[in-house]
Amino acid sequence: MLCAVSVANIYYAQPLLGRIGSDLSLPTASLGLIVTVAQVGYLLGLILLVPLGDLMNRRWLIAGLGIAAGFGTLTVSNSTTAAQLLIGMALAGLFSVVVQIVVAYAAAISAPAERGRNLGVVTGGVVVGIIGARTVSGLVADLAGWRAVYAGSAVLSLVLAALAAAMLPRDDGPRAGGRYSAAAASVVTLTATDRVFRAKSTIALLLFASFGTLWSAMALPLSAEPWRLSPAQIGLFGIAGLAGALGAARAGAWADKGLGERVTAIALVLLVVSWAFSGQAAYSLAALVVGVVVLDFAVQAVHVSNQNRLVSEDPASSSRIVGSYMVFYSIGSGLGAFTAGAVYARWGWNVVAVLGSGYAAAALAVWVVSGFSEARQRARAVDSRTAPPG
Repeated sequence: MLCAVSVANIYYAQPLLGRIGSDLSLPTASLGLIVTVAQVGYLLGLILLVPLGDLMNRRWLIAGLGIAAGFGTLTVSNSTTAAQLLIGMALAGLFSVVVQIVVAYAAAISAPAERGRNLGVVTGGVVVGIIGARTVSGLVADLAGWRAVYAGSAVLSLVLAALAAAMLPRDDGPRAGGRYSAAAASVVTLTATDRVFRAKSTIALLLFASFGTLWSAMALPLSAEPWRLSPAQIGLFGIAGLAGALGAARAGAWADKGLGERVTAIALVLLVVSWAFSGQAAYSLAALVVGVVVLDFAVQAVHVSNQNRLVSEDPASSSRIVGSYMVFYSIGSGLGAFTAGAVYARWGWNVVAVLGSGYAAAALAVWVVSGFSEARQRARAVDSRTAPPG
């Protein structure tokens, strides 16, 4: 629940931009800044705040950041100027990275045989928050105005932070410790020195570029001829996307059985195939629903398998690993959204589908190449151990 509410703070604004702009008399050209500021805040939080989980008690850190996120959304709900709104959105985005500390906390306190399943459950909550935020914010705004969306989120964040402090298990998991400066620089050091991290993070970047391509641009063909769907009707496609929560939960259980790499391979193939269905959005809503279900399932299956593999190698550093990995997630999501909009404007939805499948195919290619590299490295290690001395 905490994960769903926290991550939703970043996405509530997407269907509300017109109402917010009208209420605060913002020019249309500047409305995109509302979402951008929240995303930038979240990216900074991944780098600067999430690594703190390796240096201090995660349970109290989760509670503290949850409270801070609540005050960020409260600032948004009470804003009367553009400056107040953007400050509130930046704070909400910055402190909503609490969700990634929950992921790291779950990984650190879990027994190895249960780590994947627990990561899957937590990630399922994240999926519900991402998908549900747009639908919930639209419904609440229709009933009580856009400010009620953020006021309600503030109340939920504060209540859940208090419950986290009171009810989460003791944080007895391993912590790497060390200096904060080294932890904050971990995205650079891990990328430079850890081959497995480089491969999984590159896959994540391409994976979420494909994900962002679909979800950022899907409304464009649906609101055009022949469908002309309303924003509320388009939001209902998010229900199909909840299949991603199931994908996350099942992938975690499979990873606990040692099937993580096999799950990754199958899911990446499914991701490529999903675009054959999503590409039919201008002709068949049923085909699009199939594409959305398959894509979300595949993306979350790979995501959980990646995180389980990385954290299992060093549970004591789970916070800095998760935070660094999620930087690539954020870059990929932004890349997908940016390129999808530009491609649709010039060439239409069919070429957007080619773009999304291209990102997916590139992720599959990285997995294949990294797999061969790992196999060669293992073979060399075996040869070096079995070679006769001298």
